[in-house]
Amino acid sequence: MTADKIYLVGFMAAGKTTVASHIGRALGWRVEDIDMLIEARERRTVADIFAKNGEPWFRALEREMLGLVLPLRHVVVATGGGTFADPESRAAIKRDGVSVWLDVPLEHLIARIPLDGRRPLAANREQFDMLYASRQASYALADVRVACGDAPAAEIADRVLDAVRNLKAF
Repeated sequence: MTADKIYLVGFMAAGKTTVASHIGRALGWRVEDIDMLIEARERRTVADIFAKNGEPWFRALEREMLGLVLPLRHVVVATGGGTFADPESRAAIKRDGVSVWLDVPLEHLIARIPLDGRRPLAANREQFDMLYASRQASYALADVRVACGDAPAAEIADRVLDAVRNLKAF
Protein backbone atom coordinates (compact mmCIF):
# COMPACT_ATOMS: atom_id res chain seq x y z
CA MET A 1 0.00 0.00 0.00
CA THR A 2 1.26 3.46 -0.85
CA ALA A 3 0.15 6.75 0.65
CA ASP A 4 0.53 8.79 -2.52
CA LYS A 5 -2.93 7.90 -3.79
CA ILE A 6 -6.30 7.83 -2.06
CA TYR A 7 -9.28 5.92 -3.41
CA LEU A 8 -12.67 6.89 -2.01
CA VAL A 9 -15.10 3.98 -2.04
CA GLY A 10 -18.68 3.67 -0.88
CA PHE A 11 -22.26 3.53 -1.99
CA MET A 12 -23.82 5.83 -4.56
CA ALA A 13 -24.50 9.33 -3.22
CA ALA A 14 -21.98 8.85 -0.40
CA GLY A 15 -20.28 12.08 -1.48
CA LYS A 16 -17.14 10.54 -2.97
CA THR A 17 -16.79 13.13 -5.75
CA THR A 18 -17.33 16.13 -3.48
CA VAL A 19 -15.08 14.83 -0.72
CA ALA A 20 -12.39 13.96 -3.29
CA SER A 21 -12.39 17.60 -4.45
CA HIS A 22 -11.86 18.83 -0.90
CA ILE A 23 -9.03 16.36 -0.30
CA GLY A 24 -7.41 17.22 -3.63
CA ARG A 25 -7.42 20.93 -2.76
CA ALA A 26 -6.05 20.26 0.74
CA LEU A 27 -3.17 18.16 -0.59
CA GLY A 28 -2.60 19.95 -3.89
CA TRP A 29 -3.30 16.66 -5.66
CA ARG A 30 -5.11 15.83 -8.85
CA VAL A 31 -8.67 14.48 -8.54
CA GLU A 32 -10.16 11.85 -10.84
CA ASP A 33 -13.71 10.51 -10.86
CA ILE A 34 -14.29 7.12 -12.46
CA ASP A 35 -17.92 7.84 -13.43
CA MET A 36 -16.94 11.18 -15.00
CA LEU A 37 -14.13 9.51 -16.95
CA ILE A 38 -16.63 6.97 -18.28
CA GLU A 39 -19.15 9.65 -19.24
CA ALA A 40 -16.46 11.71 -21.00
CA ARG A 41 -15.19 8.75 -22.97
CA GLU A 42 -18.60 7.41 -23.89
CA ARG A 43 -20.13 10.88 -24.41
CA ARG A 44 -23.26 9.83 -22.54
CA THR A 45 -24.46 9.50 -18.98
CA VAL A 46 -24.06 6.54 -16.67
CA ALA A 47 -27.86 6.16 -16.72
CA ASP A 48 -27.85 5.98 -20.52
CA ILE A 49 -25.04 3.42 -20.52
CA PHE A 50 -26.97 1.25 -18.03
CA ALA A 51 -30.19 1.59 -20.06
CA LYS A 52 -28.66 0.82 -23.45
CA ASN A 53 -25.81 -1.56 -22.62
CA GLY A 54 -26.54 -2.93 -19.14
CA GLU A 55 -24.57 -3.20 -15.94
CA PRO A 56 -21.96 -5.78 -17.12
CA TRP A 57 -20.93 -3.42 -19.95
CA PHE A 58 -20.69 -0.54 -17.50
CA ARG A 59 -18.56 -2.57 -15.06
CA ALA A 60 -16.14 -3.40 -17.89
CA LEU A 61 -15.83 0.33 -18.65
CA GLU A 62 -15.28 0.96 -14.94
CA ARG A 63 -12.38 -1.53 -14.86
CA GLU A 64 -10.92 0.07 -17.97
CA MET A 65 -11.06 3.59 -16.49
CA LEU A 66 -9.54 2.31 -13.26
CA GLY A 67 -6.68 0.98 -15.35
CA LEU A 68 -6.08 4.47 -16.72
CA VAL A 69 -5.67 6.01 -13.27
CA LEU A 70 -3.45 3.26 -11.83
CA PRO A 71 -0.17 4.81 -13.10
CA LEU A 72 -1.02 8.24 -11.65
CA ARG A 73 0.49 9.35 -8.34
CA HIS A 74 -0.57 12.12 -5.95
CA VAL A 75 -4.17 11.72 -6.93
CA VAL A 76 -7.49 11.26 -5.17
CA VAL A 77 -9.84 8.90 -7.03
CA ALA A 78 -13.59 8.96 -6.53
CA THR A 79 -14.73 5.50 -7.53
CA GLY A 80 -18.18 4.47 -8.65
CA GLY A 81 -20.47 2.86 -6.09
CA GLY A 82 -19.85 -0.62 -7.50
CA THR A 83 -16.14 -0.31 -8.26
CA PHE A 84 -14.88 -1.67 -4.94
CA ALA A 85 -17.52 -4.44 -4.97
CA ASP A 86 -15.84 -5.87 -8.09
CA PRO A 87 -13.07 -8.26 -6.87
CA GLU A 88 -10.72 -7.43 -9.75
CA SER A 89 -11.07 -3.67 -9.25
CA ARG A 90 -10.83 -3.98 -5.47
CA ALA A 91 -7.57 -5.95 -5.75
CA ALA A 92 -6.08 -3.32 -8.08
CA ILE A 93 -7.09 -0.51 -5.72
CA LYS A 94 -5.71 -2.31 -2.67
CA ARG A 95 -2.34 -2.81 -4.41
CA ASP A 96 -2.17 0.77 -5.65
CA GLY A 97 -3.12 3.11 -2.82
CA VAL A 98 -5.10 3.70 0.34
CA SER A 99 -8.77 2.77 0.09
CA VAL A 100 -11.16 4.80 2.23
CA TRP A 101 -14.78 3.77 2.75
CA LEU A 102 -17.14 6.73 3.13
CA ASP A 103 -19.72 4.96 5.26
CA VAL A 104 -23.05 6.74 5.02
CA PRO A 105 -26.20 5.31 6.64
CA LEU A 106 -28.88 4.16 4.21
CA GLU A 107 -31.45 6.75 5.35
CA HIS A 108 -29.04 9.59 4.49
CA LEU A 109 -28.39 8.13 1.04
CA ILE A 110 -32.09 7.79 0.30
CA ALA A 111 -32.59 11.47 1.11
CA ARG A 112 -29.76 12.44 -1.29
CA ILE A 113 -30.77 10.45 -4.35
CA PRO A 114 -33.07 12.18 -6.83
CA LEU A 115 -35.86 10.12 -8.35
CA ASP A 116 -35.14 11.42 -11.85
CA GLY A 117 -33.48 8.34 -13.35
CA ARG A 118 -29.89 9.56 -13.02
CA ARG A 119 -29.21 6.67 -10.63
CA PRO A 120 -30.48 3.55 -12.44
CA LEU A 121 -29.76 1.22 -9.53
CA ALA A 122 -31.91 3.37 -7.23
CA ALA A 123 -35.10 3.07 -9.27
CA ASN A 124 -36.53 0.22 -7.18
CA ARG A 125 -36.41 0.86 -3.42
CA GLU A 126 -36.39 -2.81 -2.41
CA GLN A 127 -33.56 -3.61 -4.82
CA PHE A 128 -31.74 -0.47 -3.67
CA ASP A 129 -31.90 -1.60 -0.03
CA MET A 130 -30.67 -5.09 -0.99
CA LEU A 131 -27.81 -3.65 -3.07
CA TYR A 132 -26.77 -1.43 -0.16
CA ALA A 133 -26.75 -4.40 2.21
CA SER A 134 -24.86 -6.63 -0.23
CA ARG A 135 -22.07 -4.10 -0.81
CA GLN A 136 -21.33 -3.45 2.87
CA ALA A 137 -19.05 -6.49 3.14
CA SER A 138 -16.98 -5.31 0.17
CA TYR A 139 -16.65 -1.76 1.48
CA ALA A 140 -15.57 -3.13 4.86
CA LEU A 141 -12.43 -4.46 3.12
CA ALA A 142 -11.17 -0.89 2.63
CA ASP A 143 -8.04 0.16 4.48
CA VAL A 144 -9.91 2.89 6.34
CA ARG A 145 -13.57 3.42 7.29
CA VAL A 146 -14.84 6.95 7.83
CA ALA A 147 -18.31 7.28 9.35
CA CYS A 148 -19.99 10.15 7.54
CA GLY A 149 -23.59 10.58 8.64
CA ASP A 150 -24.75 13.96 7.40
CA ALA A 151 -21.50 15.83 8.12
CA PRO A 152 -20.44 18.47 5.56
CA ALA A 153 -18.04 17.32 2.85
CA ALA A 154 -15.19 19.50 4.14
CA GLU A 155 -15.45 17.87 7.58
CA ILE A 156 -15.51 14.39 6.03
CA ALA A 157 -12.42 15.28 3.98
CA ASP A 158 -10.64 16.29 7.20
CA ARG A 159 -11.66 12.96 8.78
CA VAL A 160 -10.31 11.08 5.76
CA LEU A 161 -7.00 12.92 5.88
CA ASP A 162 -6.64 12.33 9.62
CA ALA A 163 -7.43 8.63 9.21
CA VAL A 164 -4.99 8.19 6.31
CA ARG A 165 -2.23 10.05 8.16
CA ASN A 166 -2.77 7.81 11.17
CA LEU A 167 -2.68 4.73 8.95
CA LYS A 168 0.71 5.42 7.44
CA ALA A 169 3.16 8.31 7.37
CA PHE A 170 2.24 10.65 4.55
